[in-house]
Amino acid sequence: MPSKVYYNSACPVCDAGIKDQRRRMEGCGLKDIEWVDVHAHPEMVSELGASLEEVRERLHVKDSDGRISVGSDAFTHLWSQTHGQRWLAAAFQLPVLKQAMRLMYNLFARLLYRWNLAKKNW
Repeated sequence: MPSKVYYNSACPVCDAGIKDQRRRMEGCGLKDIEWVDVHAHPEMVSELGASLEEVRERLHVKDSDGRISVGSDAFTHLWSQTHGQRWLAAAFQLPVLKQAMRLMYNLFARLLYRWNLAKKNW
């Protein structure tokens, strides 16, 4: 089973970030990842046991073993597979940096989610 990345293309910031990450991953030969746009396919969130709003707010990754990573942990998972970004994954596994990244990601995700709601992006 390939890994799946669940993202929200209705958010312009999220969409741009995912397009860049996808380009990087495909550029280093990683093509067995399924990119699931929950804006176009909201029914797909049922695979995660999460609500559509949770997935709109935070990136979700389901790895080939069925483990689910959310938010900053999802990005760390993607970086760990991407040539040129593995150092980021390693750095953000250090306890202090991991905690700081989670706090910053969650704050940014919440603000971005509210901004998208205000802009009526969905």
